[in-house]
Amino acid sequence: MYIPPPRASKFFVNEDEMSVNAPAIHQRIIALLTMGLGNLYHGTKSISLEPLPEMMLDFTYSSPTPDVILLDNETDQTKIIIEICQTTGLKSDLRKVVRLVDEDIYGIREGFIYNYKTQHWYRYCFGDGGLTTESSFSEILNLDLNSFL
Repeated sequence: MYIPPPRASKFFVNEDEMSVNAPAIHQRIIALLTMGLGNLYHGTKSISLEPLPEMMLDFTYSSPTPDVILLDNETDQTKIIIEICQTTGLKSDLRKVVRLVDEDIYGIREGFIYNYKTQHWYRYCFGDGGLTTESSFSEILNLDLNSFL
């Protein structure tokens, strides 16, 4: 019996060119952020947003998939997104975060990008007019995301 080889499918590749095989350091940073924020959400209950790794922003197959989202389960909206990158992907991730926040489709109010090669954080908020700042401090959570790394 002939079984054809698997083909790429739109169901597995998002429009935002999300890498399927991210390096270990990329995945490690996602894990550290998810564990640290998860402890605050599930353990001490000191934050009200649930951290989820690599989850679609909505339930369509073409939905963007940030590296980490912080979801408000009461409103079912993502309030914060975090992208992890290295220097070569920084411009693309900056554009992606600014677009997702500014489009106001998903209710995102803060977006962060962490460049693990330079160890720099960038923050973008709804209404910032396309200008990012170098910061890892979330005003929504009132905490420094870099403290988990």
